[in-house]
Parts: sequence; C-alpha cells; structure tokens
Amino acid sequence: MTRIRTPYDLDSDTARSAFETASEYADAALLNHSVRSYAFAAEYAREREIAYDAELLYVSALLHDLGLTAPFDSHTLPFEEAGGHVARVFTAGLGWAPARRARAQEVIVLHMRDDVDAAEDAESHLLQVGTSADVSGLRVEEFAPSFTAGLLAAYPRSGFGAAFLALVEDQAARKPACAAAAYVAGGAAARIGANPLDH
Repeated sequence: MTRIRTPYDLDSDTARSAFETASEYADAALLNHSVRSYAFAAEYAREREIAYDAELLYVSALLHDLGLTAPFDSHTLPFEEAGGHVARVFTAGLGWAPARRARAQEVIVLHMRDDVDAAEDAESHLLQVGTSADVSGLRVEEFAPSFTAGLLAAYPRSGFGAAFLALVEDQAARKPACAAAAYVAGGAAARIGANPLDH
C-alpha cells in the first residue's frame, strides 16, 4: 500500500520501516486504522499540549494490532500481548535500547487495559485515545470536522468496523480470559456499530 503523506506522518527511517512492516501483514482496513489511531492521538496531544515521544507512539500505533493477523496470532496470548512482542522484536532490529523496546511493548499492551493517565504515561494514554476514537467514536466530536474529514479521505475506513468486530469476537471465543473477551461482553458490537465515523 502506498504511504499517503498527511501532517501526522513521521519522516524518519524508523517510521517508514514501521509503516512498511505493518503494510506487509495488515490488510487495508487494519493498516488504515493504525494510521488513523496515531493521527487522532497526535491531534489530541497537540490540542492539549501533551508532550510525548512521537516516534515511540507512531511505532506502537502502527504495530499495535499485528497480534490480530494470522502470522502473529497467538493461541495462548491476548492479541495485544502478542503485538507487544512483535514491537519489541521490531525495535530491537532498529537498535532501540532495551528500556525503549520495553516501552513500545508496554504501550501496546496497555491500550487494551484500564485508562492510563496522561501525566503518568503519555504514550499509552494517547494510544488509548486514538484507538478508542477510531474503533468506537469515543471523543470524536472533540476533533475539528475538517481534521476528521481529511483523515478519513486519506485513510478510508474500508469496512473497518465490521472487520475489527469479527477479529475481536474470534479472539474472545478462543481466549475467554483475555481483554478482548471482556470488551466483547461489555457491548463492543453496539459501540462499534454506533461509531459516527461510519455514519
């Protein structure tokens, strides 16, 4: 897939590698979701003047759902934990220090956990905000309509809601103790179906 330039794309070898890697394993719907999640997170941070590590957040956002793809789907681990391991290996190949590799893993794992305060962990908080906005429309009304429209034009949803719901329902059925199972049991279908980004 061609990488479309938007104000939220990072111009670095690391960012390009993350996009290329995600493109190799995720279909268009999942890849575009990952980019939109980063863009929502970055815009949210900009508007609220939240300081964060942009490269760490971008890499985490681009790789956060690779645990849902067939090559990285674990029979035992929740998808976010599998994705965290993918990020740890990916960033090791980039030469990131062990502590920073662990942070990428942590940010991905925490995006499926209870809310993280921005003052305690900006990147995890921002990925939670970005993914929640894109998956279920949470806080989407806080973003300027022009921003949202431009983002959707550059990275279309391509049936993402239904596709993502099927993926997490599959995770829930196979791994009943995982966070995805709790998410599905808590009304994921209704929230995803009501996402204003799809209406």
